[in-house]
Amino acid sequence: MNLFETTATEEILSRLNAIHSNTPAQWGKMNAAQMMAHCTATFKNYFGELKIKQAFIGKLFGKMAKKKMFSTAPIGKGLPTDSQYKMSGEKDFEAEKESLIVYINRFATEGYTVTSSVHPFFGKMSAQEWAVLGYRHMDHHLKQFGV
Repeated sequence: MNLFETTATEEILSRLNAIHSNTPAQWGKMNAAQMMAHCTATFKNYFGELKIKQAFIGKLFGKMAKKKMFSTAPIGKGLPTDSQYKMSGEKDFEAEKESLIVYINRFATEGYTVTSSVHPFFGKMSAQEWAVLGYRHMDHHLKQFGV
């Protein structure tokens, strides 16, 4: 599934709307608002609003890891996260949720036009690869919060 598929986007948005400010994480350190800010940051990277260069380790191992990420295996818990995607401190849950919904909808309608974004670990990716990764990443974090 990918975020260019209407049914996939609708599913992700429906699940996202089932999360509330007090929904506990089943693993990890982020609360619901921080998770939403984290996910929004990945869309900002895609649209070039957050510039993140590919890390050296990604240049070494990114292609191999990308192959695994794009398999059907679930994304593992506790994978390393680029520092610019790490969220801490208080976040406004409703504002973060609203922003994430806007970015998901924007990606679903405009995302296919962006092709110059660089993932901080996987490097250059096509719009289709970003759409698959966007779905898998959102699915991973929604499962983190039990939805």
